[in-house]
Amino acid sequence: MGKAWVFEGSVDTDVLAPGQYMKFGIEEIARHCMESIEPRFAREVRPGDVVVGPRNFGLGSSREQAPAALRQLGVAAVLAPSFAGLFYRNAVNVGLLLLECADCGSIRPDDQIEVDAAAGLVHNRTQGHQITCRALPAHLRSVIEAGGLLPWLEQRMAKGDIPAQTAPRRSARSPADSTPASPPRSDSGAVPDPMPGSASGSTVDATRG
Repeated sequence: MGKAWVFEGSVDTDVLAPGQYMKFGIEEIARHCMESIEPRFAREVRPGDVVVGPRNFGLGSSREQAPAALRQLGVAAVLAPSFAGLFYRNAVNVGLLLLECADCGSIRPDDQIEVDAAAGLVHNRTQGHQITCRALPAHLRSVIEAGGLLPWLEQRMAKGDIPAQTAPRRSARSPADSTPASPPRSDSGAVPDPMPGSASGSTVDATRG
Protein backbone atom coordinates (compact mmCIF):
# COMPACT_ATOMS: atom_id res chain seq x y z
CA MET A 1 0.00 0.00 0.00
CA GLY A 2 1.25 3.48 -0.82
CA LYS A 3 0.35 7.11 -1.35
CA ALA A 4 -1.30 8.31 -4.55
CA TRP A 5 0.46 10.91 -6.70
CA VAL A 6 -2.16 12.33 -9.03
CA PHE A 7 -1.22 14.03 -12.31
CA GLU A 8 -3.57 15.72 -14.76
CA GLY A 9 -3.10 17.18 -18.20
CA SER A 10 -0.44 15.45 -20.29
CA VAL A 11 2.33 13.21 -18.99
CA ASP A 12 4.71 12.38 -21.81
CA THR A 13 8.08 10.65 -21.90
CA ASP A 14 9.97 13.95 -21.73
CA VAL A 15 8.24 14.74 -18.44
CA LEU A 16 9.18 11.31 -17.10
CA ALA A 17 12.75 11.25 -18.46
CA PRO A 18 13.81 14.78 -19.45
CA GLY A 19 15.88 14.84 -22.61
CA GLN A 20 18.70 16.94 -21.19
CA TYR A 21 19.56 14.15 -18.73
CA MET A 22 19.47 11.24 -21.17
CA LYS A 23 23.27 11.11 -21.36
CA PHE A 24 23.36 10.10 -17.68
CA GLY A 25 22.51 6.83 -15.96
CA ILE A 26 19.05 5.93 -14.73
CA GLU A 27 19.73 7.09 -11.16
CA GLU A 28 20.38 10.65 -12.32
CA ILE A 29 17.49 10.59 -14.79
CA ALA A 30 15.14 9.45 -12.03
CA ARG A 31 16.12 12.42 -9.86
CA HIS A 32 14.50 14.67 -12.47
CA CYS A 33 11.40 12.56 -13.16
CA MET A 34 8.27 14.75 -13.26
CA GLU A 35 10.21 17.84 -12.15
CA SER A 36 8.65 20.04 -14.83
CA ILE A 37 5.14 19.45 -13.44
CA GLU A 38 5.77 18.45 -9.81
CA PRO A 39 9.24 19.34 -8.46
CA ARG A 40 8.58 17.47 -5.18
CA PHE A 41 7.90 14.12 -6.83
CA ALA A 42 11.38 12.61 -7.23
CA ARG A 43 12.44 13.84 -3.77
CA GLU A 44 9.37 12.73 -1.85
CA VAL A 45 7.99 9.66 -3.63
CA ARG A 46 8.49 6.50 -1.57
CA PRO A 47 8.69 2.80 -2.52
CA GLY A 48 5.15 1.46 -2.82
CA ASP A 49 3.59 4.76 -3.88
CA VAL A 50 1.21 4.79 -6.85
CA VAL A 51 1.09 7.22 -9.76
CA VAL A 52 -2.36 8.13 -11.11
CA GLY A 53 -2.28 9.72 -14.54
CA PRO A 54 -4.38 10.98 -17.43
CA ARG A 55 -5.43 9.30 -20.66
CA ASN A 56 -2.60 8.30 -23.03
CA PHE A 57 -0.05 8.31 -20.22
CA GLY A 58 3.51 8.06 -21.52
CA LEU A 59 2.94 9.41 -25.01
CA GLY A 60 5.95 10.65 -26.93
CA SER A 61 9.24 8.96 -27.72
CA SER A 62 10.19 5.31 -27.34
CA ARG A 63 12.77 5.97 -24.60
CA GLU A 64 12.81 3.06 -22.17
CA GLN A 65 14.15 5.35 -19.46
CA ALA A 66 10.67 6.86 -18.99
CA PRO A 67 9.14 3.83 -17.20
CA ALA A 68 12.55 2.85 -15.82
CA ALA A 69 12.77 6.17 -13.94
CA LEU A 70 9.48 5.45 -12.17
CA ARG A 71 10.63 1.97 -11.26
CA GLN A 72 13.98 3.32 -10.04
CA LEU A 73 12.07 5.59 -7.65
CA GLY A 74 10.12 2.63 -6.26
CA VAL A 75 6.73 3.38 -7.81
CA ALA A 76 4.58 0.28 -7.30
CA ALA A 77 2.09 0.92 -10.10
CA VAL A 78 0.78 3.48 -12.56
CA LEU A 79 -2.98 3.81 -12.99
CA ALA A 80 -4.49 5.60 -15.98
CA PRO A 81 -7.47 5.31 -18.33
CA SER A 82 -5.06 4.53 -21.18
CA PHE A 83 -1.36 4.27 -21.98
CA ALA A 84 0.70 5.01 -25.07
CA GLY A 85 1.51 1.66 -26.67
CA LEU A 86 5.31 2.02 -26.71
CA PHE A 87 5.34 3.18 -23.10
CA TYR A 88 3.21 0.18 -22.12
CA ARG A 89 5.58 -2.28 -23.78
CA ASN A 90 8.65 -0.61 -22.29
CA ALA A 91 7.07 -0.62 -18.83
CA VAL A 92 6.53 -4.37 -19.02
CA ASN A 93 10.10 -4.82 -20.23
CA VAL A 94 11.52 -3.00 -17.18
CA GLY A 95 9.07 -4.55 -14.70
CA LEU A 96 6.79 -1.58 -14.01
CA LEU A 97 3.15 -2.42 -13.29
CA LEU A 98 0.56 -0.50 -15.33
CA LEU A 99 -3.18 -0.88 -14.85
CA GLU A 100 -5.81 0.61 -17.14
CA CYS A 101 -8.49 2.11 -14.89
CA ALA A 102 -11.28 4.08 -16.51
CA ASP A 103 -12.46 5.37 -13.11
CA CYS A 104 -9.10 6.25 -11.56
CA GLY A 105 -10.08 9.94 -11.66
CA SER A 106 -11.86 9.45 -8.34
CA ILE A 107 -8.50 8.98 -6.59
CA ARG A 108 -7.31 12.07 -4.73
CA PRO A 109 -3.72 13.10 -3.97
CA ASP A 110 -2.31 11.34 -0.89
CA ASP A 111 -5.06 8.69 -0.80
CA GLN A 112 -3.71 5.37 0.47
CA ILE A 113 -3.92 2.88 -2.40
CA GLU A 114 -3.56 -0.90 -2.50
CA VAL A 115 -3.37 -2.62 -5.89
CA ASP A 116 -4.44 -6.19 -6.70
CA ALA A 117 -3.12 -6.71 -10.24
CA ALA A 118 -4.37 -10.28 -10.57
CA ALA A 119 -7.94 -9.35 -9.70
CA GLY A 120 -7.86 -6.00 -11.48
CA LEU A 121 -8.85 -4.15 -8.32
CA VAL A 122 -7.58 -0.95 -6.75
CA HIS A 123 -8.53 -0.49 -3.10
CA ASN A 124 -8.72 3.11 -1.93
CA ARG A 125 -8.22 2.71 1.82
CA THR A 126 -8.65 6.44 2.45
CA GLN A 127 -12.04 6.72 0.75
CA GLY A 128 -13.14 3.19 1.68
CA HIS A 129 -14.05 1.89 -1.78
CA GLN A 130 -12.52 0.00 -4.65
CA ILE A 131 -12.08 0.63 -8.37
CA THR A 132 -12.27 -2.05 -11.02
CA CYS A 133 -9.46 -2.01 -13.57
CA ARG A 134 -8.61 -4.21 -16.52
CA ALA A 135 -6.95 -7.26 -15.01
CA LEU A 136 -3.39 -7.82 -16.19
CA PRO A 137 -2.99 -11.02 -18.25
CA ALA A 138 -1.10 -13.74 -16.40
CA HIS A 139 1.80 -13.83 -18.87
CA LEU A 140 2.42 -10.07 -18.48
CA ARG A 141 2.07 -10.31 -14.73
CA SER A 142 4.74 -13.01 -14.67
CA VAL A 143 7.17 -10.74 -16.54
CA ILE A 144 6.55 -7.85 -14.13
CA GLU A 145 6.79 -10.09 -11.06
CA ALA A 146 10.12 -11.38 -12.36
CA GLY A 147 11.42 -7.80 -12.47
CA GLY A 148 11.23 -7.28 -16.23
CA LEU A 149 11.88 -9.04 -19.51
CA LEU A 150 15.54 -10.00 -18.94
CA PRO A 151 14.97 -11.59 -15.51
CA TRP A 152 11.89 -13.35 -16.91
CA LEU A 153 13.92 -14.78 -19.79
CA GLU A 154 16.67 -15.86 -17.39
CA GLN A 155 14.13 -17.67 -15.22
CA ARG A 156 12.71 -19.45 -18.26
CA MET A 157 16.22 -20.34 -19.38
CA ALA A 158 16.98 -21.79 -15.93
CA LYS A 159 13.87 -23.96 -16.22
CA GLY A 160 14.91 -25.12 -19.68
CA ASP A 161 12.08 -23.32 -21.46
CA ILE A 162 14.58 -21.34 -23.58
CA PRO A 163 17.94 -22.73 -24.76
CA ALA A 164 20.81 -20.96 -22.98
CA GLN A 165 22.46 -19.80 -26.21
CA THR A 166 19.34 -17.83 -27.24
CA ALA A 167 18.96 -15.78 -24.04
CA PRO A 168 20.41 -12.25 -24.02
CA ARG A 169 23.48 -11.54 -21.93
CA ARG A 170 23.16 -9.04 -19.12
CA SER A 171 25.09 -5.87 -19.73
CA ALA A 172 27.15 -4.31 -16.98
CA ARG A 173 24.85 -1.31 -17.40
CA SER A 174 21.14 -1.15 -16.69
CA PRO A 175 18.91 -2.01 -19.67
CA ALA A 176 17.50 1.49 -19.28
CA ASP A 177 20.94 3.02 -19.81
CA SER A 178 21.47 1.57 -23.25
CA THR A 179 19.73 0.68 -26.48
CA PRO A 180 17.57 -2.43 -25.89
CA ALA A 181 19.12 -5.58 -27.28
CA SER A 182 17.43 -7.48 -30.08
CA PRO A 183 15.08 -10.10 -28.64
CA PRO A 184 16.39 -13.66 -28.57
CA ARG A 185 15.20 -16.26 -31.02
CA SER A 186 14.42 -19.85 -30.25
CA ASP A 187 15.72 -22.79 -32.27
CA SER A 188 12.52 -22.62 -34.32
CA GLY A 189 13.27 -19.02 -35.22
CA ALA A 190 10.39 -17.61 -33.14
CA VAL A 191 11.02 -14.59 -30.95
CA PRO A 192 9.74 -15.07 -27.38
CA ASP A 193 7.32 -12.18 -26.81
CA PRO A 194 5.57 -11.53 -23.48
CA MET A 195 3.09 -9.26 -25.29
CA PRO A 196 1.94 -11.23 -28.35
CA GLY A 197 -0.36 -9.41 -30.71
CA SER A 198 0.29 -5.95 -29.28
CA ALA A 199 0.90 -3.03 -31.57
CA SER A 200 3.99 -1.13 -30.49
CA GLY A 201 2.62 2.27 -31.43
CA SER A 202 -1.02 1.84 -30.46
CA THR A 203 -2.78 3.19 -27.39
CA VAL A 204 -3.82 0.76 -24.67
CA ASP A 205 -7.20 2.01 -23.50
CA ALA A 206 -9.27 0.70 -20.59
CA THR A 207 -12.37 2.46 -21.83
CA ARG A 208 -12.55 0.29 -24.92
CA GLY A 209 -14.31 -3.03 -24.78
